[in-house]
Formats: sequence, structure tokens, C-alpha cells
Amino acid sequence: MIYITQGILSFIAAMAFGVVFNAPKKSLFYCGIAGMTGWIVYMCVNQLNQDQVGASFAGAFTVAFVSHIMSKKFKMPMIIFSVAGIIPLVPGGTAYNAMRHVVEKDYAMALEFGSQALLISGSIAMGLVFAEIITQLWVKASLRLKTKP
Repeated sequence: MIYITQGILSFIAAMAFGVVFNAPKKSLFYCGIAGMTGWIVYMCVNQLNQDQVGASFAGAFTVAFVSHIMSKKFKMPMIIFSVAGIIPLVPGGTAYNAMRHVVEKDYAMALEFGSQALLISGSIAMGLVFAEIITQLWVKASLRLKTKP
């Protein structure tokens, strides 16, 4: 039941950020799908190994891969789907806690939360980059196979 609830909420969040980022109206539903799939993959991987960094990488990779597929299908830029879809994975709560602890002068906890937010953000970026690289390799390989007699 928790997967359904969180899937619906991440769908709404990604779709809402699609509205904020002025995505075309016909792409909003698919922005939500990208965000929802990324969040569900994140939840599954996080539940398996209790590693938010690895789970964020897997979720971001999924968002980017789904965004590539949708961009080809709907002939729109990939960034429309990936920016809105990545929003549920952003560690806003962790960054907020880091800043809160800085204000409270609890620098040890601030450093812990800040480094965690930095690691998660880096893993999201790496997930997006790896998906881009793998997709480009896949497209090149499929084009080579089509051109061979």
C-alpha cells in the first residue's frame, strides 16, 4: 500500500513541477510518470540495501532512461521529462536539516547532513550522466546494426 501512496504522491509532485517549469501541457502526465518510476525504483533499492546514495543513483538513472524513451516517442527534448521527473529525488529535507543545524550551532550534525545531501546530489547527477552515456551507446549500436547488410 505504501508503494501505491508514494507512487501517486511522486507522480503529483513531478507533474506539479512540470507546471512550474512551463512544460507543454501534453507532456505533464508523462513528466509525472518519469518522476513516479524514478521514485519507486529509489524506494525499492533503498529498501533492499538501506543506502540512500545508491538508491538515488538508481532512481536518477531510471528517470533519465524513461525520459530518453519519452523524448523519442513524443519528439520533445529530454530535459522536459527529466527535470520534472528528478524533483522527487532531490534531498531537500536533508539540506534543510543541515542548514537548521548550522543555525543552531550544531556543526557536527550540520556536517553530517550536509555531506549526506552532497553525496545524494552527486549520485543523482551521476545517474543522469550514466543513463545519457548508455543511451548514446545503445543508439549508436542500433544504428550500426541497421546499416550492416
